[in-house]
Amino acid sequence: MKGWYYALKMAYNYMNKVISILGSTGSIGTQAIEVARMHNIKIHALAANRNYQMLAKQCKENNVKTVCIYDEKYYNELKVLLDGTGTKILTGMEGLCEIAADISGGLLLNSVVGMVGLLPTLTAIGSGKDIALANKETLVAGGNLVMKAAEEKNVRIYPVDSEHSAIFQCLQGNKRSQLKKIILTASGGPFFGKTEKELKNVTIEQALNHPNWSMGNKITIDSSTLMNKGLEFIEAKWLFDLKPEQIEIVVHKQSVMHSAVEFNDNSVIAQMGVPDMKIPIQYAILYPERMECSCRPLSLTDYGTLTFEKPDYKTFRCLSACIEAIGKGGAYPCIVNGANEEAVKHFLNGKIGFLDIGKLAESSVEYFSYREITSYEDVIEIDKAARDFVNSRVN
Repeated sequence: MKGWYYALKMAYNYMNKVISILGSTGSIGTQAIEVARMHNIKIHALAANRNYQMLAKQCKENNVKTVCIYDEKYYNELKVLLDGTGTKILTGMEGLCEIAADISGGLLLNSVVGMVGLLPTLTAIGSGKDIALANKETLVAGGNLVMKAAEEKNVRIYPVDSEHSAIFQCLQGNKRSQLKKIILTASGGPFFGKTEKELKNVTIEQALNHPNWSMGNKITIDSSTLMNKGLEFIEAKWLFDLKPEQIEIVVHKQSVMHSAVEFNDNSVIAQMGVPDMKIPIQYAILYPERMECSCRPLSLTDYGTLTFEKPDYKTFRCLSACIEAIGKGGAYPCIVNGANEEAVKHFLNGKIGFLDIGKLAESSVEYFSYREITSYEDVIEIDKAARDFVNSRVN
């Protein structure tokens, strides 16, 4: 029955394609709007954190009738810019969840940054809406809750991260039971190959200088510490129902092979393409269709050589902390995520050094006792405890 349900649902969704975007002014959100325009997809609702000027511009250009500005102090400024448009303006978490719950809003693209993304995801699932997920923290902090709810509601979660999208694509047409392991690729960030001594005095500007991808500040810092790969390791466990030992991380500096899967006959299938997020964004939005994309085609001869190396788990402690956290299970992934998020804030504010981010993430996993997560309230409580732990070590 589920197979027929998904087939009918996908056919209906494709013929009546509508999307709502949480995080519309960020890198993923702006590119998703470009994809929607290119393929004549109606945008039902948009939400942003505090960039009310861009949000108003997006609203007018795409004839969007519902918007949410998460930071309520910008409500009046947004209202002035949208005066006379008839647009409904929402604010805060309540606004994000109203958009997430609106069944007329079609597919929900959740590309907000941080823990704020979890409740809208759970709300959308509760309404039976399929989700294109670009918010790592949703599955890192609440993976068991989210995947259990999605299964109960017959909701599909389409990964937007390039690595998870690659795995999702490689699995199409193959038997899930024959999957042996997955290979998650990592660009290595700007500091791959550096020693702990060389990283001691890394500046904020250096950490924000990613060699391949254009992303927001928090995600870019996570890439430089390899925390992003640790979070993706945890996400992959939930998305593809894997054991930690079935996930291998490989540093691939060129970001051409976005990830791969290995089956029980030792065949390896990889998804490749230029490092352009429009590819996974479009695949998630248009699934199961493949349509023309505005990114440039891949020419392997332009690259000449593709390299693959092992990560340095000792120097990049965030990566080790994440793998330890998901291995221990329970609330530990939520703990390491909250600790990292708070530590990154302190780094960007100049209160701690670059290496302190990894040390704090690692310490958080060692400090707390085992605990299960059984509700959204548990996630919020544990996340706060992890942040309080970091703040107690910094202040």
